[in-house]
Amino acid sequence: MYHYVGKTALITGASSGIGEVFARALAKRGMNLILVARTESKLRALAQELGSQYRVNVEVLSIDLGNPGAAQSVRQTTRDAGWRVDLLVNNAGFSTLGAFETIPPELEQQCVMVNIAALLDLTHAYIPDMLEQGEGAIINMASVLSFVGGGRQATYAATKAFVFSLSQALWSDYRKRGIRVFALCPGPVATGFFEVMGADAKLNFMGLMDKPERVVKVGLKAFEKGKPYKLVGWFTKATALSTRILPRTLMSRVVHFMTVFIYKPNGKRR
Repeated sequence: MYHYVGKTALITGASSGIGEVFARALAKRGMNLILVARTESKLRALAQELGSQYRVNVEVLSIDLGNPGAAQSVRQTTRDAGWRVDLLVNNAGFSTLGAFETIPPELEQQCVMVNIAALLDLTHAYIPDMLEQGEGAIINMASVLSFVGGGRQATYAATKAFVFSLSQALWSDYRKRGIRVFALCPGPVATGFFEVMGADAKLNFMGLMDKPERVVKVGLKAFEKGKPYKLVGWFTKATALSTRILPRTLMSRVVHFMTVFIYKPNGKRR
């Protein structure tokens, strides 16, 4: 089990989608929150709502994790304010989309900065504190694409493979030192992420779209049991299993075909 009451969670990408659902779920469990995202107005509205509803302390940090040094700034702010972080939820992330040569390189760099560099820097920043405290926990948002290269989402899929691999290594390194590390691996989730890409209707039709509330509920249940990761949804489980049975080249072709059929490339960051 994991005891939430009175502890503090820092959640990135907390202004919407899965990050917002994490904030609601953890506040309901009695955790104080530090909400991190780019849109301050959304964060403050959510902070006021959750603080009033669940009688927990909710702090807000408006910052773009795609900027160099952003993670260090978050760490310095929490240190200066005396905020202890018991649970780090690395949820912030976004995807580029389209044929690789058509995507602006600077947008790909932003994807890497948010999905990998910021997650890595925040993890480095808070693990020493957790070791000193004698306990701590980290939840990293991975993906079904952690297991197979995503056609027309090459960089995003690569970042999620990094997140999953890192999470498993840290779980092994720290599980006997008081720190839980957990990777949550959903498939497509109805958060607006796929609506921007013009894919939500097709994914719903194919029965692949999951609800963020279910993803977080299933994820937290597995996290509480001390599991290293959780595959959410039949599509994610089937994909992960297929990579053990079928040639990776075949799986990459299948994912490429599905992506071309489902998505409308736009190359925009949400």
